[in-house]
Amino acid sequence: MENIVLTVHLIIALCLILIVLIQRSEGGGLGIGGGGGGGAMTGRPAISPLGKLTWLFGIAFVITSITLTILAQGGPGSVVDDADLLPPAAVEAPAGDALLPPPAASGTAPLTPPRADE
Repeated sequence: MENIVLTVHLIIALCLILIVLIQRSEGGGLGIGGGGGGGAMTGRPAISPLGKLTWLFGIAFVITSITLTILAQGGPGSVVDDADLLPPAAVEAPAGDALLPPPAASGTAPLTPPRADE
């Protein structure tokens, strides 16, 4: 099932890329490019068939993306709920003998741990 949705997702992505590249640039999308305009605000023109296809493929892309996320997780629920993916909460500290002694009050603590034969 996941492979089928993934294949459909890739086909939709390619179609969406092609549809966007085929459309002519109308300019002004981000306030850059495009010419004159005459200074008067005009109404939006009717959406073209390519614009409708862009919306259709965009919506289908989002739906297949969400579907793939749910399928990869293994069902509905939160991805964070998987406790197996989380690292262990704490690492056990070594026993008291393996720890270095606390520094001396005079500030002359040894820089290396004492040897076992001392």
